[in-house]
Amino acid sequence: MNKRLVGSAYESRAAAQLEALGYRIVCRNYRSRLGEIDLIARHQGYLVFIEVKYRAGENSGSAAEAVDIKKQKRIIRVARWYLMEQHLPEETPVRFDVVAFDGTQAKVIQDAFWA
Repeated sequence: MNKRLVGSAYESRAAAQLEALGYRIVCRNYRSRLGEIDLIARHQGYLVFIEVKYRAGENSGSAAEAVDIKKQKRIIRVARWYLMEQHLPEETPVRFDVVAFDGTQAKVIQDAFWA
């Protein structure tokens, strides 16, 4: 199975899990010239930018560890672009969450990193 199909499947699983937790998904696979954000949602007054990561085994470390500082900076840049493109104020409360799948185990990490 190719990586894009696997990624899409886990993004769908993550979206379903987040919706069950009260998130309202507003965008999937947002792309700009700066990069991509897997899911964007509204939750508890926040606009939440969500990275979904999957690891089949521990050979490459945990899924959460894959969201390193370089990836975080890219997500933050894309999030700022999204706010500008959508004409949302800079003061919009935002949060960065990660949904990490290690094998079949999923973990939602709220406030995984900050801008």
